Amino acid sequence: MSNPAYERLVQRHLRMHRLGHLQSIAAWDQSAFMPPKGNDARAAALAEVGGLLHEMGTAPELKTWLDEAAAEPLSDFERDSLREMRRAWDARNALPPSLVEAISLATSHCEHAWRTQRPANDWSGFLPNLKEVVRLQREMASRLSEAQGLSKYDALLDRYEPGMRSADIDRVFGDLRQWLPSLIQRVMVKQSTEAVLRPEGPFPKSAQRELGLAAMQLMGFDFEAGRLDESAHPFCGGVPEDVRMTTRYREDDCLPALMGVIHETGHGRYEQNLPREWLGLPVAEARSMGIHESQSLSFEMQLGSHPGFARQLAPLLQRHLGAQPAFEADNLHQLLTRVKPGYIRVDADEVTYPAHVILRYEIERALIEGEIECEDIPALWHAKMTELLGLSTEGNYTNGCMQDVHWSAGLFGYFPCYTLGAMYAAQWFATMRREMPDLDDRIARGDLIPVFDWLKAKVWSQGSRRSTPELVQRASGEPLNPAHFRAHLEARYL
Repeated sequence: MSNPAYERLVQRHLRMHRLGHLQSIAAWDQSAFMPPKGNDARAAALAEVGGLLHEMGTAPELKTWLDEAAAEPLSDFERDSLREMRRAWDARNALPPSLVEAISLATSHCEHAWRTQRPANDWSGFLPNLKEVVRLQREMASRLSEAQGLSKYDALLDRYEPGMRSADIDRVFGDLRQWLPSLIQRVMVKQSTEAVLRPEGPFPKSAQRELGLAAMQLMGFDFEAGRLDESAHPFCGGVPEDVRMTTRYREDDCLPALMGVIHETGHGRYEQNLPREWLGLPVAEARSMGIHESQSLSFEMQLGSHPGFARQLAPLLQRHLGAQPAFEADNLHQLLTRVKPGYIRVDADEVTYPAHVILRYEIERALIEGEIECEDIPALWHAKMTELLGLSTEGNYTNGCMQDVHWSAGLFGYFPCYTLGAMYAAQWFATMRREMPDLDDRIARGDLIPVFDWLKAKVWSQGSRRSTPELVQRASGEPLNPAHFRAHLEARYL
């Protein structure tokens, strides 16, 4: 054993990966199949496993091995791997096991209750659960802040988008706020003269499921290494070897579930194509949630709303849901690029979507920093929704501040990653078009392989070996450049 300390670290992380595998599948089942009365036992079990993983990942010997490995004659890859191991160790050691367990229990309880409280518009019932989650998230933020020398919100943001700071987000979102409202209005004026046929339902869930599976197959999902199910909120979970995706269905409208599946397929293909030879090590994990969302939005928005891709989807809709004029390719493309402010983030078009993210970012940052309290959320939500999208959510908690699972699940710091992901996705496709001038023609012919091959080479296969800025620079030849996102929206919609 030429590098004994490094090898011990590898073996410890492989054990943790296997336990994390079981934890991920149990969490997926909790959201997809578990009967309601199983929640208390499942929450306790997940908290137990979370505590065990935390204990394994903070054991004193790991610090010794990390220090000893740094002095060993490691390869360049092993040094990159060691860097990610140390980053994970530093983050875990800022948190006591009791806090990790308390967060797991509180989020399990809050998320489970949210599933029935949201459709009941029960803000008063939801509030006590949310307050407990926020209390614990603030404690976690304080501990991470002290350990890392960051603001409280930045300490949480760093868990999902390493190296990104709220000052960076403020700069990018501040620019977006300047031009987005007028772009929305200009697009709506342009589209107001266009006649678009709406699909006529109802659309049975069973037929929509088969449609989703067909779309996943079209986009290269490996069904030997994953599956699609139904949940209260669409997500992609599991592990790279066994990806678990979910969507939700409405029988009066088939497009939200279909586009949700396409979105999650982007996540799923990223996970399925992470470097298998590194699996189990932190360096094999997805680089960041902004990069992860760039994959889902490459699939849903860059491809899913592409006029050439509509030609591939149209026959699938007709085959599984029945032929009707609304499912003709040109009309379908108009449906998929229709811009109209709405209440629900996951159903939003790509032009109004960033407004939903800005709203959530501004609220959650103030909440974690202690500038506002949970009781303030509904009024702030209503005010920002009115300002950004011209919609009132007064008294409408179901389609307002209770619509997302993220805060129930303790995912504070995650929301900015969606719009960062949209910006990265626009930059990926700008680069692809520069390198492959016939890309749009190939997509129109149904040849999606160039897109998937590029993403696999530049993003999927890289895991976390590079920092996000380095990955972006290597893939596209420049740092994150939000101008590509604006250019994409103006080219597609104006």
